[in-house]
Amino acid sequence: MPAEDTRGPAEPTVRDAISAPDAEGRPRRVTRRFPLFTRDTARPEGGGRAAPGDAPAPARQWPLLVVLSAVALGLLLTALGVFRYGTLLIGAGLLAGAVMRWMLPGVGMLAVRSRFTDIVTYGVLGLAIVLLAMMAQPDPWLQIPFLKDTLHFTLDK
Repeated sequence: MPAEDTRGPAEPTVRDAISAPDAEGRPRRVTRRFPLFTRDTARPEGGGRAAPGDAPAPARQWPLLVVLSAVALGLLLTALGVFRYGTLLIGAGLLAGAVMRWMLPGVGMLAVRSRFTDIVTYGVLGLAIVLLAMMAQPDPWLQIPFLKDTLHFTLDK
């Protein structure tokens, strides 16, 4: 009769980079297939607090509050009839969000996706809003000549 193995059941081994250990140190997944139900998501890079944990809640999320305040003030200005300055402030707030996401190591809830994706998203949307505000009629501050030719080309038969 063979001697019993005293090591107990064989422990599963981590076979891929996606597997992560649970609280006891065992891998949660040992296959490369994605689970049917997602139980957890990874925090985005830079998604930690922007201030120490003992600071009040608004202070911990100051980057997000800066962006939201700029957008809210821009929307208020737009509603009060100062369209160009309001939309410029909205675009500037998004551009400030892109800069903060790039420069600061922790931006709290301003971090939604990866750092690169957040910077590109905030930057492109902010720049588009600023450019559209500068080209708004009447009396645009910025005129791009090829846009007028493009419009005439698309409307002519």
